[in-house]
Amino acid sequence: MIEHVAATFKILVGVVAYRLRKLEMANLAAAASIALALHLPLLEVVWRTAFAFVLNVLVYLNNDYVDVGMDLNSTGKDAEKTRFLADHLGAAIGAQLVLVAICVAAAFAVDIGLLLPLITGGGICWWYSAKLKRTPFMDVPAMMIWGLAMPLCGLPWWSLLGWCMAIQLGLFSGVFESIQVMRDADEDALEGVRTTGVVLGKARTLVLARGLMIVCSVYGALVLHPVAGALSAVALIIPFSEQHIARYWTQVKLAYGVTWLFVCAWVFLKSQGSGVIYTIDIARRVF
Repeated sequence: MIEHVAATFKILVGVVAYRLRKLEMANLAAAASIALALHLPLLEVVWRTAFAFVLNVLVYLNNDYVDVGMDLNSTGKDAEKTRFLADHLGAAIGAQLVLVAICVAAAFAVDIGLLLPLITGGGICWWYSAKLKRTPFMDVPAMMIWGLAMPLCGLPWWSLLGWCMAIQLGLFSGVFESIQVMRDADEDALEGVRTTGVVLGKARTLVLARGLMIVCSVYGALVLHPVAGALSAVALIIPFSEQHIARYWTQVKLAYGVTWLFVCAWVFLKSQGSGVIYTIDIARRVF
């Protein structure tokens, strides 16, 4: 029993440490920033962020569990962590069940709306890990849903402004995933994995990414603030090179990070958007 608990703890710590090193818990910061921008009480910000953290651990552990067979043969993964997980799959299943129970209990105890990111975010992550990330034309939409669903931890389900912020993050995620499948296209093709990047090729996948960038900018300008649209559009003029796709990906993330900081600051200071959302809010108050 003690060995089982120790193995479970080691697996959970390994998941968290690895994802933090890879900077793969950005949606945790996104959820917290939405909660802060919406002026939620500090205690609510804390427990919403804590819920988002537990949900992140759950989905990333599930991803590692589903992918353990492939990761054992991969040179880009933490071999020791992966081997330990493969040797303790029972503990990994138990840990996932406990994390699900914690999330469900928290949702019923404090905000039933938290079931939405749990079911949608957790569900799409499981489906993505099991199938969609190897299914062309489904991998990008799946990550857009993920990018929208996970930050929902940071807002009351009825907050229109919060939803509009989360949708912007979902659009950003579509751009990130498009660049990622383009970056990994050569390796995926060699392994016989069919992704959008493999099927379309890098040139047409870049067209897809830039099309989504335009959507991001138009949405930001119309719904949140014209400056958000302008800042987001910077991603369109970042030079692209097939030899430096990873650097391109980082630069696009930086552009969207600055955009997001502006959006959060504007919402925090004004408690409103400055586009269609503002018009809708005024109409709701009048009628």
